Amino acid sequence: MKAADVRAKSHDELTTELVALKKEAFNLRFQAASGQLENTARVRQVRRDIARIQTVLNANAATGA
Repeated sequence: MKAADVRAKSHDELTTELVALKKEAFNLRFQAASGQLENTARVRQVRRDIARIQTVLNANAATGA
């Protein structure tokens, strides 16, 4: 997910996307711990997407948008 895509979404869309990504991150951690994780790069990608969304949400909250 690109930063421009994140900025184009509404607050509600970002919040639901954030919840979904956090659930996915939890599941990926579980898979990694049990040795079932096949795509290890997905963990990094999900973490960065979560960070992007949180950054945009915090920036919007600071500007009052």
